[in-house]
Formats: sequence, C-alpha cells, structure tokens
Amino acid sequence: MFDFINITITDILDILLVATLIYQLYKLLKNTAAMRIVFSIVLIYLVWALARLLNMELLSTILGQVLGVGVIALFIVFQPEIRRFLLHFSMRFEANRKSNIIWRTLFRLNKPITELDVDAITTACRHMSETKTGALILVSRRSSLDMYVETGDMIDARLSSRLLENIFFKNSPLHDGAVIIENNRIKAARCTLPISENPNLPASYGMRHRAAIGASEHTDALLVIVSEETGKISVAENGKVRHLNNTKNLRLFFLEEINSFFRDSN
Repeated sequence: MFDFINITITDILDILLVATLIYQLYKLLKNTAAMRIVFSIVLIYLVWALARLLNMELLSTILGQVLGVGVIALFIVFQPEIRRFLLHFSMRFEANRKSNIIWRTLFRLNKPITELDVDAITTACRHMSETKTGALILVSRRSSLDMYVETGDMIDARLSSRLLENIFFKNSPLHDGAVIIENNRIKAARCTLPISENPNLPASYGMRHRAAIGASEHTDALLVIVSEETGKISVAENGKVRHLNNTKNLRLFFLEEINSFFRDSN
C-alpha cells in the first residue's frame, strides 16, 4: 500500500536534525518577545500557502513579497537570538574536553588563562552586602565582551577586593554600571549591559538584575549582583538568576563553575 514511500536512513537523520533545530530555537525564544514575532510570521506563511492553494494571485503575490523581505528582516530583528543560538551550540561543542583540545590546537587557541581570584570577589561582595552597596560584576569566560568594555571606562588593573569596593562606592563616579573582569584583571568599569526582554521576569527585579540577565542571555559570562535595596547576593548565568544566602555559597559556586572552566581551558 505504501510502496511509493521510500524512506532511507538519510531521510530519518534529516528529520531528526530539523526537529532538534526547531526544538533548540523554541527553547531560546520561549518566554521572549521574539516568540510573538515568530508566531506572526508562521501565521503569514500559512495564509500565503492557503492563498496559493486557492489560486488567489493578488493575495499570494503580496504575501510572497512580504515573506521574501522578511528573511532579511529576520536577521535584523533576531540578531540577539541568533547570536545566543550560535553561542549555545559552540558551548555544547566546547563542553567536550577532547573536541575542545582539537579545536584549540587547530586554531592556535592554547594560550594560558589566569585562574580567577575568587577570594577578592567574595570578600568585596561580603562587604558590599553588609553595607547594602549595589554592585554588578561580569566575569568573562569564552565569549568576547569587547562590545560591553567599549561602553565603559578602561581600567585594566589587577583584581582586588579593595578596588572593587572603591569602584562601587556610592559616591564614586564609576559605581553606576557593570565591572568587567577578564583574566583576573578588572578590564573596565561603568559598562552598559543589555536589558533582558523576557516579559516573565519578576516585578521585584531592578535594573541591575535585568541587565545581568540580559548579558547572560547574549554571552556565556557569569554575573554577580549585589542588591542595593536588600544587600542580597545573586548570580546570573544563561538567562537565569540564582539567589545565594551568603558569600560562602558564592565562593563555592565560583570554585565549581569558574575555576573548573579555567583548568579545562589551559
């Protein structure tokens, strides 16, 4: 009955890859404003397909032109999502230690990386938490942060708890914005980060939390937030926020997430 259907292993692999691609896109776009745009585009495509099926030439021609231009518009509208999508796959690839070594050997990326001074960050966060001094610290990993560094003031100084506390001191001209840490050095301060467009974020989140989430959605960096209102310490990673009870948990989190990464990268 179904002799006319010829399914090969290549066809099955093709279907699985497309299904995986669609699922990953859905995960990235879920709970974002971009999801509504995707729904509208799919709706326009269905109407266009129906118009062609019913031989409605005028409507199908107009919608065909809209969809044609829409491909270019997609790259403009979904630039952050496309960037996050590619970053997601590169992180999956580099998560495998063997492939990571091959990748770095082929592209000569085996330069040493300085291990992060966890004590300097945790000590500064403890003091700022006790005095309810707001802070936003971005710790670099694989993603390039040059686009954010350029929005602030260059410092390029050795990481220390005293310098971090001085930067975020309320009367300091550098306290408003984020500090970027790269290779155990404070690269820049007063940096501007993108605000998350996730409409489902709690209303209690202020601009620091939303900026931290936004930056973690576009990069693989780890962000530390000290609330100015409550003094509570939180970390943001991959678009999600984790609230920590004390700096001891922050230290454990750094030792587990950051230094393990630096050891694998060397």
